[in-house]
Amino acid sequence: MSLMSVLTRDEAQARARLLDVHRYEIALDLTRGDETFDSRTAIHFTVRGKKKAADTFVELKPAELRSATLDGQPLDPETLDGNRLPLKGLTPGEHELRVDTAMRYSRTGEGMHRFTDPTDSETYVYTQLFMDDVQRVFAAFDQPDLKAVFDLTVTAPDTWTVLANGITEHHDDGTWRAATTPLISTYLVAVAAGPWHSVHTEHRGLPFGIHCRRSLAPHLDTDADEILDVTRACFDRYHEKFEEPYPFDSYDQAFVPEFNAGAMENPGLVTFRDEFIYRSAVTDTERQTRAMVIAHEMAHMWFGDLVTLKWWDDIWLNESFAEYMGYQTLTEATRFTDTWVDFGIARKAWGYDADQRPSTHPVAPEAVDDTAAALLNFDGISYAKGASALRQLVAWLGEKDFLAGINTHFTRHRFGNATLADFIDNLAGATERDVHAWADAWLRTTGVDTLTPKITRSPDGTHTLTVDHAGSRPHHITVGLYDQDLGDDQGHLTLRDRIELDIPQTTDQPIGKRPALLLLNDGDLTYTKVRFDPDSFTAVTGHLSGLPDPLTRAVVWNALRDAVRDAELPPAAYLEAARAHLPRETDLAIVQGVLAFATTQVADRLLAPAQRPTGLSTLTALCRDLIRRTEDGDNPGLRLTAVRHFIDVAAHPDTIAAWLAEGTVPGGPELDPELRWRVLGRLAALGAVDTAAIAEELERDPSATGQEGAARCRAALPDPDAKRTAWDAMFTTDDLSNYLFTATAQGFWQPEQTDLLHEYVERYWTDAVTLAARRGPAIAEAAGRWAFPLYAVDPETLGLGERCLRDGQPIPALRRKLVDQLDDLGRALRAREA
Repeated sequence: MSLMSVLTRDEAQARARLLDVHRYEIALDLTRGDETFDSRTAIHFTVRGKKKAADTFVELKPAELRSATLDGQPLDPETLDGNRLPLKGLTPGEHELRVDTAMRYSRTGEGMHRFTDPTDSETYVYTQLFMDDVQRVFAAFDQPDLKAVFDLTVTAPDTWTVLANGITEHHDDGTWRAATTPLISTYLVAVAAGPWHSVHTEHRGLPFGIHCRRSLAPHLDTDADEILDVTRACFDRYHEKFEEPYPFDSYDQAFVPEFNAGAMENPGLVTFRDEFIYRSAVTDTERQTRAMVIAHEMAHMWFGDLVTLKWWDDIWLNESFAEYMGYQTLTEATRFTDTWVDFGIARKAWGYDADQRPSTHPVAPEAVDDTAAALLNFDGISYAKGASALRQLVAWLGEKDFLAGINTHFTRHRFGNATLADFIDNLAGATERDVHAWADAWLRTTGVDTLTPKITRSPDGTHTLTVDHAGSRPHHITVGLYDQDLGDDQGHLTLRDRIELDIPQTTDQPIGKRPALLLLNDGDLTYTKVRFDPDSFTAVTGHLSGLPDPLTRAVVWNALRDAVRDAELPPAAYLEAARAHLPRETDLAIVQGVLAFATTQVADRLLAPAQRPTGLSTLTALCRDLIRRTEDGDNPGLRLTAVRHFIDVAAHPDTIAAWLAEGTVPGGPELDPELRWRVLGRLAALGAVDTAAIAEELERDPSATGQEGAARCRAALPDPDAKRTAWDAMFTTDDLSNYLFTATAQGFWQPEQTDLLHEYVERYWTDAVTLAARRGPAIAEAAGRWAFPLYAVDPETLGLGERCLRDGQPIPALRRKLVDQLDDLGRALRAREA
């Protein structure tokens, strides 16, 4: 059998011209053992044309192809070539293909993933069929523009419940039958089966359900009202925005184990990673993130599911729209009214980073030649940059015209497929503005523009503003002018005025008296890097926490972050700014975002080794200040954030070891499972615990999360045998699931263990390439993201990586991650020089 083939755009277009696919009848049997399940598929389709016979193929990745028949005539199973079964001599007219296979369960989150809960030994399975993984579950003409209706039957163990895209019914013969779907794409078919714990309700006449593993039942029940309240609020708000009603017969949300993404927009059955069912204390910002993901996936029911991209070059039509609409709708419809602050400080940085790497691509790329290339575009550009572009579009176009355009889009393409050209035409029909020119400038270009202010004093003592624009995109921005009250010893900055400005700027903008701070892109309505004039930079470093609006402060923190990454601001200066201003910060998303960058990037990578102890000391003092500030119990989220980061930057074990022994931080919080594993992981990295202590903690918490915590801790031990064992588990055997692989990789590389880990830096390149080729894209992505030697910031590592890219032949998923990591490594080297 030859290697698996990826589908090219040309092949998809040729097949779409040839076929109309009408209906799939799928029967899955999940009672056949732990390794495989049975899959029987009947596909009803029509070949277009009048006379000429044609050839095509159907895709599948079976453990065993038992039989296949075309119009009742047997096909030779030996003709299966990789993942393609040829269909030759197809005459015009209707046809029926039947395929009977055994399919393998997955442990990598691809296809039909199987998971046994270590807490109670209950087993669950669920599908993730995105891009081309439907072929791991049933035979299909697997491309998004060959939509069909699906009839699904599932045989499952007696104690299981089966969920699917439509309402399911349990029959006397032990099978479950799902309601026939409307026209949907193959990658959107979904099944989730197991002894689920479920909470059911009804809204607007539709059944709603939320589901999780039984071992998580108490935690789901605790948050069920919040999850359902957000779901109902977003559902109602979308019906105010969209003229098309919700297009499916039910709305289930299943929180599933070992899920690779945040969630997946399967129509009628959205799957989420079950870390969103919180076992331990979380901050309100984390609850907001969960709510945003709920809103994001629901937006996909219209944009992605009702109207679907024709080919994967338009993935932004799915993700950018859902990203924008998720944040905006959450702000409008729920208690989470400051979601754009979190977007600005955390999510948007993901887009900025991705867009400055060699792997950057347009939001709407023109050349996505195959599915392997398409998979690489699920990144900060398709999500965060695309959402930022849409936010800028709404600011420029006005929300009324924007919504009019997308409602036309839904009406014209409901249950069909559409392209970027269709979308832009529909927007253009709702406005007199040149949306086509906007799309060319924003969606077909790469990179991040930079805006820099220049303030000129006139003879009469007034001042004018001009903006230097490095880049090519038009921007509609707000400029904030802030004055400082010289009698205010708290350093507050007062907003004098906000000026709307279009970039490129045609004339000088009068601003009157010189402000203490002039901030471009105040309100964060566009996607650009901003810089400060010298006086404004002085005001920022001295009085950042005195700015009145958290979104304004997020723009400033992003500017400082960009300056560090561009080697224009020393990393230590960023830490000093955090030390000075975070103790007075009131927005939790900003505290979390700044501390995350300060800890995982500045202290762990961007500071030279000789500077790292001082950096950790600065962060420890900052976290201690935040802990003291929250002693009254008024801000548990801020206190939890400070405690977490205090643990992460601890240079000495005594304090956190005492917390673990006492089971609490003095004054709270008590150490729940998440905090206990966090402390133990840091103690392991510092060499202050042994395998016996890890085993004892695992006995205390034998859950799936506990298993991951133990794997992380064992890999973090500064012991040659522990490192050898962890490396073999990741790269030699294939026993680790996607989550256990990630946990082991997270523990392995530690900044304090450079000498111990030196030999593995060179081994990584060969072993990662071999592993990725053997285990596929999901593990390849994890190996490139988590198992990369992140803390080996030196020219030697850069040279090894460049040689691997040149000679090692990594598969596309790994190559993309390595390109990104090596670019970040080069930035870290330049930041250290700064």
